[in-house]
Amino acid sequence: MPFRVLENNLPPMQLLSAEQLERIHEASMRIVEEIGIDFLDPEALSIWEDAGAKVDHANQHVWIDRALLLDAVSKAPAQFTLRARNPAHSVPVGGNHTVFVSTSGTAFASDLDRGRRPGTLADMHELMKLVQMCPPINVLESQITEPQDVPVTHRHLERGLAIFTLSDKPVAQAAHGRSVATDCLAMASIVFGGEAELRKGPVFAAIVNANSPLRWDSSMIGGILTYARGGQPLVVTPFILAGAMSPITMAAAVAQQNAEALAGIALAQLVNPGVPIIYGGFTTNTDMSSGSPAFGTPEGAWAFFAGAQLARRYGLPYRGSGGLNTSKVPDAQAAFETQMCLWPTVLSHTNWVQHAAGWLESGLVCSYEKLMLDVEGLAAMQHLMQPVEVSDATLALDMIRAVGPGGHHFGTEHTAARYQNEFFRPILADRQNIGAWEEHGALDAAQRANRLWKELLEHYERPAGDPAVEQELREFVERRKAEIAV
Repeated sequence: MPFRVLENNLPPMQLLSAEQLERIHEASMRIVEEIGIDFLDPEALSIWEDAGAKVDHANQHVWIDRALLLDAVSKAPAQFTLRARNPAHSVPVGGNHTVFVSTSGTAFASDLDRGRRPGTLADMHELMKLVQMCPPINVLESQITEPQDVPVTHRHLERGLAIFTLSDKPVAQAAHGRSVATDCLAMASIVFGGEAELRKGPVFAAIVNANSPLRWDSSMIGGILTYARGGQPLVVTPFILAGAMSPITMAAAVAQQNAEALAGIALAQLVNPGVPIIYGGFTTNTDMSSGSPAFGTPEGAWAFFAGAQLARRYGLPYRGSGGLNTSKVPDAQAAFETQMCLWPTVLSHTNWVQHAAGWLESGLVCSYEKLMLDVEGLAAMQHLMQPVEVSDATLALDMIRAVGPGGHHFGTEHTAARYQNEFFRPILADRQNIGAWEEHGALDAAQRANRLWKELLEHYERPAGDPAVEQELREFVERRKAEIAV
């Protein structure tokens, strides 16, 4: 499979009418102007006050005039390039491009052999190697699973060391406060050749989540301010469960998502106008029988479509999610709920598809087998969106004439010249007849995925890098570990 970024030149699907889109926009403007949003950070409150917003410092609350908000948001670019350590793997973000990103933020790892377990440093390393080996995944998330055998205060350092040595793809980093963000910038500076080089173009992205409803906490604000000043893209993403963190109706949930996202985006632009931003949507419904999040639902799909339309309205790249599901194992439920996410992201021209591979159990688990199954789905989607040649050569009327009624095309020159590359060739899907399938062990999809990830790890080769840069990076990590109290 070649490394490629999906480019979709079809018109984006739009579920909202122009009137519905404007009503959601207007509701969002009323939220920021009349209800306001908490910013639990003294520096952020001062930034808003200096910009002309109404600020209640005692209650850490801000009311933002829509003209101020939209003027700030308008400073963000519509498209940018996220640079990789290997320039051949750099990706465009925005326009008709769709970038697939590994899952992130999972506390557990699982596979068929070792079962479900707290994530470890060894798991994190293995999963990063697999992402490096899978061309359909464009971006590696440093938090692909949480290394719980590492002290919390050191985890971002181990993640940073790993993503810049085990992979040469574009990366996404954590944004957990000023200190973590500062360390991540420092590590990127070592890898890419200094702070001045970082400012020539983005070298990593970072997700920041609002603490819905209507609140940005100090940790996320610290990430916003630090990365914005460092010129690195922020994926500004409220996480809203309709019926719990917003009113139960999806229109209200998306209007609230829009208000929270635009407020976070505007803050980043106030400290560094023009810093790249991705408008993030991560709104779905609550399962009202259990109170738990529900993923891979029609309601979540509707929110993806609506969010994409809103992002286009403001001229911003859009983040959705592609592999969400609530299944506990990589089974049929995981597959159909994943497709309920993946298709909306592609049809709506989502630019940054988070959690595109590996997500299981409502995001608690990164599954080795699910990662492999998702990679096949992503590759098929990338193949689907490749341009199709319609010409005399591909219409092949001479072959149709030569074979005529009742014949077959297996032996024609046209078929012989094209059969190896004409069709998508799956790695995991089994197309044998039942007899051949049984002779080969009667393996189901998860079992075949289990075999595949083991084969990939056996053939993994660390991408080339400058040994002096890696040594400097390791020395930085060890120095910072010594400086940080555990």
